[in-house]
Amino acid sequence: MPSKMSDRKTDDPPTSPQLEDAGRITICIVEDDRHIRWGLVSILREEPGFDCVGEFASAEEALRHIPSLNPKVVLMDVNLPGMNGIECVRRLAAGDKPPQIIMLTVRQDSEIIFGSLSAGACGYLLKPPTAGQLVEAVRDVFSGGAPMTASIARRVAQSFRKQRAHTEETDSLSPREVEVLELLAKGYAYKEVAAELDISYSTVQRHIESVYRKLHVHSRTHAVTKFLGVEPD
Repeated sequence: MPSKMSDRKTDDPPTSPQLEDAGRITICIVEDDRHIRWGLVSILREEPGFDCVGEFASAEEALRHIPSLNPKVVLMDVNLPGMNGIECVRRLAAGDKPPQIIMLTVRQDSEIIFGSLSAGACGYLLKPPTAGQLVEAVRDVFSGGAPMTASIARRVAQSFRKQRAHTEETDSLSPREVEVLELLAKGYAYKEVAAELDISYSTVQRHIESVYRKLHVHSRTHAVTKFLGVEPD
C-alpha cells in the first residue's frame, strides 16, 4: 500500500529539485481519486529515472501548474470533476511545450478513445494498470511510442480498417506512408515501424515528415486521427 501523503493545497504548486534534470523522465498525474493517485505516485517514485513532480485532483488545478512544471509525461484521468480529462488534454496540447499524455480510464468506448487521441493524447491505458504496465507505458511514450492496453489497440485497429478517411490530402499519401500510419495507429514506436517494414529509422522519419506536409499536421497523433477521419471539430 502506498504511504499516506498529505493533501496538497490547490494553490500551492508542487516543486521538485530535479525538475531541470534532463536525464530523468518528469511526470505529472491528474486523477481525482486520491487512493488511485497515491498508488500511481508510489509506483513512479520507486522507478529509477522517474521523477513525479506533481499530482492533481482536477483539470483546473493541473492547468494552473503543469505549464510551469513542464513535465515530459502526464497521466490523465478521463472522468474528472468539473472540466473533463479530454478538454484538459486539448488545452495542454495547445501549449508551447506540450507533454506526452497517457489517458487512464475504465472506459473503452470508441468515442472516448478517439476523443482523447484527437485532443492530443499519445496513449490510452485501462485502470488500474499494473506497476509493470505503467512503467512500460511511461518509458514507451517518452521514447516516441503510443502505449495502449491490448483491447484498446484492437479497437483502434478495427476503427482504422473501417473508418479510413478519403480526402484529397489522405489520398495523396504513398502506399508506404499509409503502411507507416497503419503501424502508428496500432501504437508502434518509430523504431518498431522501421523493424516491421525492414527500413531504416531515418527512412521512417522521412516518411513521417512527408505525411506531416501532406496532411498539414505537426504531430503523430494528429496525423493518425486525421487519417482516420476522427479530427476534433
